[in-house]
Formats: sequence, structure tokens, C-alpha cells
Amino acid sequence: MADLEKLVEQLSALTVLEAAELVKKLEEKWGVSAAAPVAVAAVAAGAAPAAAAEPEEEKTEFDVIIKDAGPKKIEVIKVIRTLVNLSLTEAKALAETPGGKVLSAVGKEVAMDAKKKLEEAGAVVEVK
Repeated sequence: MADLEKLVEQLSALTVLEAAELVKKLEEKWGVSAAAPVAVAAVAAGAAPAAAAEPEEEKTEFDVIIKDAGPKKIEVIKVIRTLVNLSLTEAKALAETPGGKVLSAVGKEVAMDAKKKLEEAGAVVEVK
């Protein structure tokens, strides 16, 4: 049996992007989805079936978009470089491009973590 403590330590050392890639690989290997199941709304008693709305699917992929690098552009560039594997020039160009996607089609936790880090560095960020 695997040493669970060692496995926990190894997983804790993963970057956000590495963790997202691991999730995708495990989903493919095991044929499952890590997305939370969507709850189906129950039809109210006495309501006509035609009046029942289709249940909305919960969004599972998000884009992290930089709106403004803010006053501490160098800090924002450093954070961008830690989130995605870009050269200094590419990260600078992304930080200076309003509406530029830092991350695309990532999970909610990854997107929120990236947003938090970018905002702490002084950037204005939107998650869509």
C-alpha cells in the first residue's frame, strides 16, 4: 500500500496548474468527472410540466481575465509568471493587455486562487 503521508506531501507541493493537469489526467484515466453533480430542481406540486424550467448546468470551467495591472505591475507580472509558464516579455505583455486571459477553462478553485493572488499583487481581475 502507498505511503499516504508521503503522497499528501507530494500533492501539497504541486502548483495550481500542475494540480489542474493532474485532475484532467485522473478524469481521463478513470473515466469520471471531478465536477460537482448538478442538483435537479424538483417540480412543485400541482405545477404543469410545461411550466417547469430546465435545470441550469453549473459552470465548471472559468477564465481568469486581467482588467488592469494596477500600480504594482512588476508584482502582477511575477504572479502571472508563477501561474502560467510564460517568459518575462510574455507575462509583461499579458499584464499590460486589458481583457487578457491569464488562465482559460480552469476549475473554480484554480480560478479563485489565481484571482486572489493577482488581486493581492494589485491587479483588477475578473473570473468568467
